[in-house]
Amino acid sequence: MQIEKLDIEGLLIIHPAVFEDDRGYFYESYSEEKYKVIGEFTFVQDNLSKSSKGVLRGLHFQNPPYAQGKLVSVLRGSVLDVVVDIKKNSPTFGKHYLIQLSEQNKIQFFIPPGFAHGFKTLEDNTIFSYKCTNGYNKQSEGSIRWNDKELGINWDIESPIVSEKDHLAPLFSELKSQF
Repeated sequence: MQIEKLDIEGLLIIHPAVFEDDRGYFYESYSEEKYKVIGEFTFVQDNLSKSSKGVLRGLHFQNPPYAQGKLVSVLRGSVLDVVVDIKKNSPTFGKHYLIQLSEQNKIQFFIPPGFAHGFKTLEDNTIFSYKCTNGYNKQSEGSIRWNDKELGINWDIESPIVSEKDHLAPLFSELKSQF
């Protein structure tokens, strides 16, 4: 397993050790002992989502005390995964990071609490996996509009399939960060 630290504090790219042969492949997608290197996080909930090509989900987060860290990966298909730092005292507040996650590259992306998260599917029938450090709490959910010009995220799509909730999400300038 190889871990890359990024310029935005706390974000980690994890390349699991993948063993491939003519039968297919095998890798550990999670081991409590090995993943202690990401910090003192306990994962309590796993989520899966299936999406068609062109679906855009996000940018979502949960406020304290229900803030979530996430270990995300793609089991089938591929996504453009995006995070935005929403920690108000962070030197990278408002900065974003984009990474492509796919069934082929098997990259895992660790996103600690204090980030808004979203993704755009690049293929039909994409299955996205989230391993979360806290359960979902409706009263703690928050979002930022995915196409906010202030964030300057290049989603490389003209008309994504977006939920009504994401379409009406507040702008970044309206964010009252609790992080």
